[in-house]
Amino acid sequence: MAMLPFRPTPFFKDKNRAFWRLQMIGWGGAALLRAMTSIANEKPISFLVLVVIATVTGFSISTILSVIYNKLIYQRPLVTWSATAFVLGLAVWVSAFINGWTISLYQSGSGASFAQLVIGVFYIDMTLLGAWSALYYAINFFLQVEEQADQLERLEAQATGAQLAMLRYQLNPHFLFNTLNSISTLVLLKQTEPANAMLTRLSGFLRHTLVTEPGGRVTIEQEVETLQLYLEIERMRFEERLRTDFQIEPAVTEAYLPSMLLQPLVENAIKYAVSTQEEGAKISIAARSIGQTLRVTVSDTGPGLQNRPQASHLPSSIAGGGNTVSTGVGLANIRDRLAQAYGDDHLFEIRTPPEGGFTVIIEIPFEKAPQEDTPPSPAQPKATQSSTTMPANAGLGI
Repeated sequence: MAMLPFRPTPFFKDKNRAFWRLQMIGWGGAALLRAMTSIANEKPISFLVLVVIATVTGFSISTILSVIYNKLIYQRPLVTWSATAFVLGLAVWVSAFINGWTISLYQSGSGASFAQLVIGVFYIDMTLLGAWSALYYAINFFLQVEEQADQLERLEAQATGAQLAMLRYQLNPHFLFNTLNSISTLVLLKQTEPANAMLTRLSGFLRHTLVTEPGGRVTIEQEVETLQLYLEIERMRFEERLRTDFQIEPAVTEAYLPSMLLQPLVENAIKYAVSTQEEGAKISIAARSIGQTLRVTVSDTGPGLQNRPQASHLPSSIAGGGNTVSTGVGLANIRDRLAQAYGDDHLFEIRTPPEGGFTVIIEIPFEKAPQEDTPPSPAQPKATQSSTTMPANAGLGI
């Protein structure tokens, strides 16, 4: 689609400017209509002076009415409409008096009395000022409704952001407590080199969580880099027992998803699949596009639902095949974050294949990040490599 060479501005963005534009357009149109009617009725050119005077009178009176209406519109309805009817009636009589007086001066030789002239223009002035008043209130009530809707939308966005931030902040203490406990164990064992390496990796991971907005989004590529930081820390605890496999389609590396969405899934797999089996387990992370949908899958070769605490069942609208349950705080947290971010436009599915293991499938709308708007990726810190084995039971396994 071709881009416009200018950026459209809402007409009522500047209410004061919009009011004067409407005043000029409205009364200018009324003057033009009266002038054309006069010419069509073969009135002399001098009669156009009366048209100009009537237009200036209507313009001036309506400007005064706008000041009064601006005060009345915020009062109780009974006060607003009763005062408006009184003020409008008074304004119509003033306008009719001025226009009748100018016509009497122009037609000084006619037999019509001044009262007849005033009554003759009264209906025209009442129609014009009445329509102007109705339009004034209609526009201002519309703007009030729009302003309230915008304010409600901002409040909902703030509430959603606060909810997302709260859900994100629930994730960090679990991982942080595990890691610090592991570092403490290494220090007690006087294994300072791996303890220092773990601290370095932990600092890189925490640096990313601090610079990323709690309710923000990152690309798949950035989320995978964050997972690599996390897995490097956990691999020091489990070594060859923790095996990983990343299958990320190149086409989805720039796709958006909520930040720190996959880390709790991997942490859940480590807790219930890797740490509970002597041989460990393999954790697979896959991401691919299905039309306009981004599908992310996190699976492990653990014992499935065995030894995993079962919680409430997921709603049937997002449940998948097999045994569908919510296990632990992490999965419930992700489910809530997806609901906050995407409403009903997502899928959160848990499967336990017959051959064993545990699989979580997430589908969200595919939104690709523009190249220039992509936030910077977290830098992976350099850590001292060590072959010292971390005790497999280090940490509390939260």
